Amino acid sequence: MLPQPRSRPPVIVVGAGVAGLVAARRLVLGGRDVVVLEASDRAGGQVARHTVGGLELDAGAESFATRGGTVADLADRLGLGDEIVRPADLPAWLYRADGTAIPLPATSLLGIPSLALSPDVIGAIGMRAAFRAALDLLIPAPVGAKAETLGELVRRRMGPAVLEQLVAPVVRGVHSADPDELSVERAAPGLRAALTREGSLSHAVASLRLRSPAGSQVAGIRGGVVVLVDRLLADLERFGVPVRLGVTIDEVAPDHVRADGEVLHGDVVMAASGVAAERIPGRRITLVTLVVDQPELAEAPRGTGVLVELGAPGVQARALTHLTVKWPWLAERSGGLQALRLSYDGDAHGGDGSNEDDATVARAVADAGVLLGIPLREPLDADVRTWERAVPRTHAVDGMHDVGEAVSGTGLAAVIAQAESEAERLLGDDPEDEG
Repeated sequence: MLPQPRSRPPVIVVGAGVAGLVAARRLVLGGRDVVVLEASDRAGGQVARHTVGGLELDAGAESFATRGGTVADLADRLGLGDEIVRPADLPAWLYRADGTAIPLPATSLLGIPSLALSPDVIGAIGMRAAFRAALDLLIPAPVGAKAETLGELVRRRMGPAVLEQLVAPVVRGVHSADPDELSVERAAPGLRAALTREGSLSHAVASLRLRSPAGSQVAGIRGGVVVLVDRLLADLERFGVPVRLGVTIDEVAPDHVRADGEVLHGDVVMAASGVAAERIPGRRITLVTLVVDQPELAEAPRGTGVLVELGAPGVQARALTHLTVKWPWLAERSGGLQALRLSYDGDAHGGDGSNEDDATVARAVADAGVLLGIPLREPLDADVRTWERAVPRTHAVDGMHDVGEAVSGTGLAAVIAQAESEAERLLGDDPEDEG
């Protein structure tokens, strides 16, 4: 049973991405009247679905970090607890600047090794660089402990080779950012505290991995992460929360929103970038999904995908995910077809069948052949999508309650945790049972 509404003003949530939907759900469960406004014709934001080659796939995020259990907890509350799945127990590979490809070291976090002198680390960066990384065990814990970025921390503790050849490709693939642009807290929550506690970066990584069961750093949902959006919308409908799509937002203020000529008064939760203030362009990411009838790609796969070292020859992609290898549930539904997704920095070309799109797909086909070591045939189908990652902010806009990637950082775990926290702050007291 839902809590009884209190005599408090309604809440207007501007933006129906995951952050907006999560905040709206938490607020209605806390007894507030809520309405969600969305400018586009669908909810979910960067969590979306598309059909490529007859396969229904995530068009945006296809996995989530399991740290803190945030996403799994929400999924469980939405009735999806039994649908959480782990990726195949295979390492990702690295395509290096010398044109070779190797599996990434097994015992690492964002490419940071916990055993610098292990054979796979030595094989990846060479003996000299591995010895430099091992000096981390002798360097006093305070060195680098106050580093602002992940790049600075790794460089000071383990040297430039670990940073450039291991960490940077992983971070670019996971966070769509350079390690020197990414704060330690956003990249790896708990890493700084573990460094102080354990005395070295190597031991800090080992500690964080030990606290997470094997293979649990990322997970997915059977049917796609987009199922989260479906369930969130179903819950909001059940709780009587209107989600209005295709709305023109004319004005947003801390205590009202003018939309489609109507003024709505109440507490405002901003879950959409660039509505209340001048639009600030974010980082644009192009995702190209290919579906090919080429079963041999799955017979000797390069793990769940391939990350690309900066400067690697003949490839423009920054990462490739072999979706039908990474997710066994998808392989079961694919009828032997292989689904690949390549990611690129920069503008996309609209997904409208233009010559620019054709060139992007052709580039992706060529890159996939290089990264997988097997030339690709003409794909059965392909799709090009562009997503704009929000510019990080540290404070709410104009005094409004601010949620979303711009304040939480990248990834569903961070977005969901921050949205629920901000919703609870707006409720002004302890969270109520969802009963």
